[in-house]
Amino acid sequence: MQVEVSNEQTKVRLEALLVEELEKAATLALEVAGGAPAAEAGIVLVDDEYIRELNRNYRNVDSSTDVLSFALQENAADEPVVLGLEDDGVLGDVFISVETAERQAAEYGHSLEREVVFLAVHGLLHLLGYDHLEEGDRKRMRQKEEEVMTKLNLGREAE
Repeated sequence: MQVEVSNEQTKVRLEALLVEELEKAATLALEVAGGAPAAEAGIVLVDDEYIRELNRNYRNVDSSTDVLSFALQENAADEPVVLGLEDDGVLGDVFISVETAERQAAEYGHSLEREVVFLAVHGLLHLLGYDHLEEGDRKRMRQKEEEVMTKLNLGREAE
């Protein structure tokens, strides 16, 4: 998988290795979810103000959030299409508020790296068609998230 990571925020200092970790996480998420190896996605690291504007403009929710996913491949019902191994192309973009991730990492008692990587995995799974509105879907998505995080040595048991 080709992933473009762009740090568009200046409020939280990030380690250079985080970009490599995000690229590795994206590749693993795609592999675990059964997506196309040639797929492309963007991960954009932003601040609370930027993600609040996105949330307001695209979801009519006037508040910041931790992660937003914008899938480029959707069906008529505006749900992402799960890409099979034979498909490739641009999946879309995942926007992560690093300010919110920093607060959540402190709240949950783990590193900023783990939180940002988890949010990236969560967002990428949304691009691949996973959702968490229904209980069964939530369990499937959570299992995929945990599988990727464990393979990255960032799972819950590693804390």
